[in-house]
Amino acid sequence: MKSIAKQIYEAKENIILIYAFNATGKTRLSVAYKDLAKKHNGNRHAGVYYNAYSEDLFYWDNDEEHGNQDVKLNIVASSLNQYHTNINEDVILEKLASYRPKYKFFLNPSDEQNPEAGFGSVSFYLDGDDTHTPIKISRGEERIFIWCFFLALFDVDDWAGTQNQHFFIDDPVSSMDDHNIFITADLLLQLLKKYCDNRKIIITTHHMGIFSILQDWLKKGEYAGSFKAVRMIEKETKGVDGQPVIVQERKEENKYLIRFLEVHDGVYRVVGYNKGIHLYHLMLLAILKEASDQKQLNTYHFVILRQILECVASFVGEGRFSYVLDILFPEDTDAQRSMKANVINALSHDKIYTQKIALLNDDNRLLLETVLDRLISVFHFSL
Repeated sequence: MKSIAKQIYEAKENIILIYAFNATGKTRLSVAYKDLAKKHNGNRHAGVYYNAYSEDLFYWDNDEEHGNQDVKLNIVASSLNQYHTNINEDVILEKLASYRPKYKFFLNPSDEQNPEAGFGSVSFYLDGDDTHTPIKISRGEERIFIWCFFLALFDVDDWAGTQNQHFFIDDPVSSMDDHNIFITADLLLQLLKKYCDNRKIIITTHHMGIFSILQDWLKKGEYAGSFKAVRMIEKETKGVDGQPVIVQERKEENKYLIRFLEVHDGVYRVVGYNKGIHLYHLMLLAILKEASDQKQLNTYHFVILRQILECVASFVGEGRFSYVLDILFPEDTDAQRSMKANVINALSHDKIYTQKIALLNDDNRLLLETVLDRLISVFHFSL
């Protein structure tokens, strides 16, 4: 991780977009980068981070002792508090607007007598409620609020030269639906446009949707020109008299790097998408094929299998992954295909992926291998 953090730190490009599966090490990479950047900055924070630790700065005070009359979201004091004075409710609401929140809020100072102490909590109330009765927002709403709180902090100009070197944004779309993912991608695009010339911006994600959107916008979107740098290089050529002359040549370079973070046998590496498998479903198929060949199929591999089936189903315009089983196993009865779908559904529960439990029993292993083989042969995937 330290080596990869060093590669990113030393890269000449200011935009680093990295895709990695969950549990690959994105958060650990952000910590390694933070440590390296601090080392080069006199052991002081050199940038602003949004990752799993950012959410830990916020926790609920449910005020159960008084019947939840003053429920609020507390904010843990950190090195960012000194910059809170540069943001307010309106600034955060501007970031939130695209998500169409159903609530309003107050930012409560940590110390009424000392504005530099920043905010100590947030009180929410329903939009249109003139009594401002405190409410507790949902987990999904809370995550979006925290994300927009940090977006507002990113826009603070008064960083006093201490934390203004980079932004490191790790998976801002956790638990979001497709609509909100697109909104988040657009907000990230605005951030990239604004700061790509004076700050390094590292974005890591496990979500292929937002990764693909951002990659497309960087390479060929409406603002793709903003992410190109032009420099003049000297080149030797022959003049009209045949003598060597030095001329200047215009060279266009990208301001961004697009990479995949991978781990094999405990060894991490970042690779370019031209050197690996870029298409999401092919990446997943390659993972399953490798696990199958090595006789290392675990229950969590059913999560990956279901993702592939959903990708194929979506491609052919169907909303259910079991439709693909109808194509793969035309010789089966409806009951046999239903049984396969039920097993895949049961073993692809979200908790299975995080548990990574033991190797499959023979029946389930055979089912996964059979479906995998049919996928590759029927649809002619080339791995």
